[in-house]
Amino acid sequence: MDSSPEIRIPVALYGATGVVGQRFLRLLSDHPWFELTDVRSSSHSAGQTLRKRLGEGAPEGLQDLVLGDPSAEPSCRLVFSAMNPEVAGEREAALRDAGHLVVTNASAHRMDEDVPLIVPEVNSGHLGLIEDPSAGAILANPNCSTMGIVLALAPLWEAFGIEAIHTVTLQALSGMGAAAPSVSEFAGSLSPSIPGEEEKIESETCRILGRLDGGRVRHASIKVAATTNRVAVADGHTACVSVALQGAVSRAQILEAWQDYSSTPQELELPSAPQRPVVWLEGEEVPRPELHVDTAQGMAVTVGRLRECPVLDWRFTTLSHNAIRGAAGGALLLAELAVAHGLVAEA
Repeated sequence: MDSSPEIRIPVALYGATGVVGQRFLRLLSDHPWFELTDVRSSSHSAGQTLRKRLGEGAPEGLQDLVLGDPSAEPSCRLVFSAMNPEVAGEREAALRDAGHLVVTNASAHRMDEDVPLIVPEVNSGHLGLIEDPSAGAILANPNCSTMGIVLALAPLWEAFGIEAIHTVTLQALSGMGAAAPSVSEFAGSLSPSIPGEEEKIESETCRILGRLDGGRVRHASIKVAATTNRVAVADGHTACVSVALQGAVSRAQILEAWQDYSSTPQELELPSAPQRPVVWLEGEEVPRPELHVDTAQGMAVTVGRLRECPVLDWRFTTLSHNAIRGAAGGALLLAELAVAHGLVAEA
């Protein structure tokens, strides 16, 4: 099903020069649906071209775009936000109130009752929270670890139901943003605490797997426990997941659920949608960030090591690209979904 717009839609990007913002730049530089015409960063960068501000980091074709004043009104209705959490909440709310549709990677509004928190393959129906498509709104991308975990769990939730989840993450350094050390600097180290991450995984998972009822999302009744760690990996968040399912389920049934899984983005043929959002890998040494993080251009989740769990029912390992599927690429897919549902027509 072809849901592409007749002409490319002009879009703005806030936080364009940060780590996630630069991922947005690369993905938007040749996007078939969106044309990046308006870029914003800090007030100190206003007036500079992307070429001057980023040097070789500015994609060809976008190098002469001039960074605008971040406090001024953008020229486009559709706005991508890669802003720092410290400034995102207030600025995104102001953009929404001015009539813009903001697709954000920041955490400030994820748990607001009127903000859809969406993994496009999993809960596209939560777009129903947007009552008036012509008015301003915020659409939120989940936490980068939540994204990979939920996408791997969604086929099991849909096919069998889930009662409890326990996960331990091994998260890449790029998730720290500009402050991240290099892999060589962090080699031999492990940080056993990432502030706020465990709470985000636990709450966001239940919200995404919840159902829309009476104009609000009723969270899924699943017990979720998360422990998060930072490791010496450049890109790619790994999660070791144990699940308790509703009823007896065989290994073959779980593998079939993963391998057959596709959803709304695949049916709509959205340009950023992977053909197979969940990719099963056979073997004891997979998935591995250095080998599999770029599966489907970083937009698919890979899963492996499925085996019985002596505490819950089943356990497995999943890997997702935190900076692509968990950030800029996931936000682009969410915006494509909004276009396909008629939420992005110019006001």
